[in-house]
Amino acid sequence: MFRRGIIVAAAIGLTALAAVALSAAWVANQSPPGSRTAAAIGGRFSLVDDRGESVTEATLLGKPSVIYFGYTYCPEICPTTLADLTRWMRDLGPAADRLNYVFVTVDPQRDTIKTMHEYVGSFDPRLRGYTGTPEQVAAAAKAFRVYYRKVPTSDGGYEMDHSAFLYLMGPDGTFVDMIAYGQKDDQAVVKLRKLVAMGPAP
Repeated sequence: MFRRGIIVAAAIGLTALAAVALSAAWVANQSPPGSRTAAAIGGRFSLVDDRGESVTEATLLGKPSVIYFGYTYCPEICPTTLADLTRWMRDLGPAADRLNYVFVTVDPQRDTIKTMHEYVGSFDPRLRGYTGTPEQVAAAAKAFRVYYRKVPTSDGGYEMDHSAFLYLMGPDGTFVDMIAYGQKDDQAVVKLRKLVAMGPAP
């Protein structure tokens, strides 16, 4: 249903690469890691999770968080990223429980609470899906300096170009680091272990 793991054509692959390039350039221009602007990544938001509960930035405080913006109809980048994250969570072992994991849609038109719940549940039960009104999603994306754009397709539908980074946030909600799309497993797990160490002791 969600086309998980499907790569049907070279055109889709090129679209995915273009989205990564665009998002990388946008984030680089807007908030390069290590700069003062990068520290501004994150902030207030008001959304609803895949269980129908209202959530804000305060919901995540107390534990470090891994936050990703994407959409459930994404043909390649999102399912690949979430599959990678699920594998890294297994590599972390019990320490993985010390992090929050959040998937925020950039496509609220199609990503309902039910759709988000089914999607995130297909990866790991610890992963929460956040959606909301278009205005709420836009505000959350702005807070995290996330690039996204609706791209019409020839069949009358649309896809979403969007940033392809996992945002690593400290237990106080401040920006710590990013994991780029396609980053090697060992590098990603090292970053996640450092994030775990920032949280409360088990």
